[in-house]
Formats: sequence, C-alpha cells, structure tokens
Amino acid sequence: MTETTAKVNVTWQEKGKPQQAVWQSEANAAPPKSIQIADDTTSAKDAYKLICEGTAFLYKGDFQNAKQMLQAITRKFDIKPIKPAENLTQAFHQHRARQIQRANITNKILIELNHGSCDLKRAPDVKEAVTGALIINAKLDKVPAKMVLSLRELLGMVGAHEWRKKGVPVDALPANIHAHYGVYSPIRGEYLDLINTTSLGNAKTAFDIGTGTGVIAAILVTRGIKAVIATDNNLRALNCAADNVEKLNLKSYITVEQANLFPSGHKKADLIVCNPPWLPAKANAPIEHAIYDPNSAMLKGFLNGVKTHLNEDGESWLILSDLAEHLGLRTPEELQKWIADAGLTVVEKLDIAPKHAKSSDQSDPLYAARVKEITSLYRLKPI
Repeated sequence: MTETTAKVNVTWQEKGKPQQAVWQSEANAAPPKSIQIADDTTSAKDAYKLICEGTAFLYKGDFQNAKQMLQAITRKFDIKPIKPAENLTQAFHQHRARQIQRANITNKILIELNHGSCDLKRAPDVKEAVTGALIINAKLDKVPAKMVLSLRELLGMVGAHEWRKKGVPVDALPANIHAHYGVYSPIRGEYLDLINTTSLGNAKTAFDIGTGTGVIAAILVTRGIKAVIATDNNLRALNCAADNVEKLNLKSYITVEQANLFPSGHKKADLIVCNPPWLPAKANAPIEHAIYDPNSAMLKGFLNGVKTHLNEDGESWLILSDLAEHLGLRTPEELQKWIADAGLTVVEKLDIAPKHAKSSDQSDPLYAARVKEITSLYRLKPI
C-alpha cells in the first residue's frame, strides 16, 4: 500500500457510533458492506449463517478465540459436499471455483489494527509482519494508523514473515533463499535440480526472466555464469531478489531489473532462462500470478521474444510442467506449435518427476492429474 495508491475505507457501526478505517485486501476485494461486531460470545454457527448471506464480523474479543471461530467456519465450509466431476478439466474449474468461494467465506472474519499492531487480548506481536508485508517502497509507504483486514490475511502475513526469517534451503546454494510476502517460495525444488544439472555449454552471460526470489539467477552464477540480469515486473519480487542477491554476496554478478519480460534496450545473452506460471487460468490474488498465466500470455511472450535477445549460438531454457496438459487446459501440440512459430526448435528435453506432497495426496481433487505430472526443461535454439 503506497501513498500514491488510492486508499479504500471500510465503515461500520460500533456502540451506536460510526467507525471508519483503511481497508486492506491483498486480492483487491471490495470492503464488506455489512459488518457486525463479534466477540467471545458469538457462536460460529450463527456467524457462518450470516457470513453466507454476506455479513462480515469484526472481532473484538480474544485473538485466540477469533482464530478458533475462523477454524470453525472453515470446517463448516469444507464439509459441504462436492459434486463429482465428469473429467479432470471440469474438476479443475470446480476446484478453482470452490477455492474462491472458500476465500470469500473465510475472509469475512475481520481484525482491526492500530499502526500495524493488534490490541486484542492474547494477540501476538504482528507489527513487524504487517510492516514487512505492506511496506514495499520505504520512501513512499506507511502502515495506516487505523486499518481493517481479514484475520485470514493477517495470519498469512505472520506465516510469511516466519518463513522469510527462516528461509528455504536450496541444495545448489550455500545459504537459504528468503521469500518476501507475496513472492512465491521455491518450495517445489525439482525444477531447480534441472537448472543445476543441465550443461551450460560455453555460456558466460544470462537473463533470468520472471526472477521471483532470484533463486535461478543465483544458481546460474554459482555454476559459473559471469553476469546475469534478473527481471520481474512485481515490486515485491524485485525487492526480494535484490535482498537474496545481497545475502548471497552476488551483487557483482547479478543485476535485478524491472521489466515485463526482457531487459530494457537491445541487450542480449548467451543463455535466457524462464520458469513461467504453469497453468493457463485466471489468477485471483497477486501471489497466484506465479502459478496461473491467463491465456498463456507470459509463456507466449517469452517464446516470441527470446530469439531476438540471444547471442549467436545462444540458447534458452524453458522450465514448464505438463500439469496443464493432464488437466485438459493445453495440448502438447499447442506448446510445440508456439515454439515452432517463434522460430525455435527443441534440441533437448530433460524431465523430472515432482516431489511435493500433492503429487502423492490421493484426497486431492486433482490427484489423477498430479500423479502423472512431469516438469521439463526445454533447451531451445533458434532455427
């Protein structure tokens, strides 16, 4: 939230008096029109009924009891029966719709913060987590004096802050990678194994397109690349990548640059790497842009532009899962056509099976697709 961003206010009545605060929603959801005050005497059953009708509850009791109410409401939603899907494509769209509905329901338990702190009884110290999540540009940003947000979003900030402090170990690097709030963490490490083991040939310079945490750029330098330009169009990702580059003492090798895809000017590189979002579907929150690529826009943009940014004898690496194909969202033929239409050819395709928990979770509604999923590194060269 920046001073240049138009702030949206949320209003409610409390003890017969009108109240107002800045509304915070990472997903840019509109503030609730109907808000009631909840406390430790409010039953989850009654609250759930009203929430389903559109009412939100601003919790004024014990913080831990607020968490228990959120958990109870989440359980009530989760026990709703799911209509059997006719195929995996329908199962995916049903799953996405249910995720959206679940978020709409569970985001109706609200918390008020004062200068980033929660004044409720037994509330943890959340100020550092809130500040870390909301202050993207220290010169422009400030945490509002009075702010209301969903308890679910606040807990997400706290969880992300703990993960940021701890970091994620990456086998190919000497230190952990620390993901900032709103930046996708490299917890699925199989694609990093591909990056770390594929031959670099004679490459000395590289671009990392859509760098996120900066993990791919860091691995490339660790493997011997002399200069990397890491691009992203997300301010949080740019700050995160720069932070990780500094922690790894790689600032003399990696330049972090804001760009939609390729670096500005007419720069070229020996190697251009891109790990775009894997599923061609709408993103419903900023962090989902790391997973969902509407109309495969980033994938196509990368393929169509990479040829003109390669040095002579250069190559590009496209890291992509085939989950979209198993879900019926894209065909293998479509991908091959996009590659050919961009004037590229596949000189090698390296595969690895996923290791994440969902790939073996038979209760997952998309298990039948996930169990077949393969992540591939396509080595592409101009025709």
